[in-house]
Amino acid sequence: MKKLITILAAVLLTASVFAQAPQKMSYQAVIRNTSNALVTSTPVGMRISVLQGSSTGTAVYVETQTPSTNANGLVSLEIGTGTAFTGTFASINWASGPYFIKTETDPTGGIAYSIAGTNELMSVPYALFSANGTPGATGPQGIQGLTGATGATGAAGTNGAIGATGAQGPIGLTGATGAQGIQGLTGGAGPFKLGKDTLGGIVYYIYIGTDNLQHGLIVSKTESTAFWQGSNTLTGANRTWDGAFNTPLMTSSAAAAYITTLGGGWYLPSIDELSLLWQSRFTSNKALNTGGFTLLSTTAFYWSSTEDNATSAFVFGFINGNAYDGGKGSSFSVRGVRAF
Repeated sequence: MKKLITILAAVLLTASVFAQAPQKMSYQAVIRNTSNALVTSTPVGMRISVLQGSSTGTAVYVETQTPSTNANGLVSLEIGTGTAFTGTFASINWASGPYFIKTETDPTGGIAYSIAGTNELMSVPYALFSANGTPGATGPQGIQGLTGATGATGAAGTNGAIGATGAQGPIGLTGATGAQGIQGLTGGAGPFKLGKDTLGGIVYYIYIGTDNLQHGLIVSKTESTAFWQGSNTLTGANRTWDGAFNTPLMTSSAAAAYITTLGGGWYLPSIDELSLLWQSRFTSNKALNTGGFTLLSTTAFYWSSTEDNATSAFVFGFINGNAYDGGKGSSFSVRGVRAF
């Protein structure tokens, strides 16, 4: 069982705003365990959110950092310099407050955030507030200049005479018939095979389309763990069969952000595409093992891109081949797929 961790947080109202330099805000926290002992000289994972309006308001900016506590249990960081998942720190309109700082912490240094705390910013650093100052009034429009005179239209030139049609040349002799070419592949045949290492991953599903060509799915060689969404809002990513449609709609999603690191063409699989992956785990894991890549888990829950409602999305249990609802803020395994 994880121990509860209490955090004493103090947001220092200082900031730096220079030309061509990012904005930032200092933040410090003292971390103690349930025995009131300091957690010292230890890296911790933190997700920091700037909420607008209330302690449960909209996250206008979300970032993650991995700082370390010092010998006194103190962790120091600068909000605005971490890895951003939602918005940009420089675009926050500090005049539209109030604002709250929400911190979530994984004391093991990962992204399984086990505790959270929210504090209101009682004042905004002057340098940040002045950067969002109201623009001055627009000056009056100048008078319109006079329209210039229209120039005269030039005269049209005369058409040249049409030349006479030339005589038709004689028809050439018919050439000899060439040798017959080799027989082509039977319709539907192609270069893809189950378990093939291609396009950056392993082929795990193949079907013949209406164009009589091979189509199918490829699973990535690596995976990660992440949460589905940083806020409880409907995204419209509700297709059970089309992860390529769902993934771009996943807002403030660490899972979708990880998929983008795989490159173009990759997306988070829908719940049906995960079901096909589970059914092909024999050939997939055999090929992954041969290449020395990360095997598909036999016990993990994998996030799909299929949303169920505002607070949950579907996960697929590779331990038993069943689909379940998972809270969007939970961390589960993430694996990319692509289509061909």
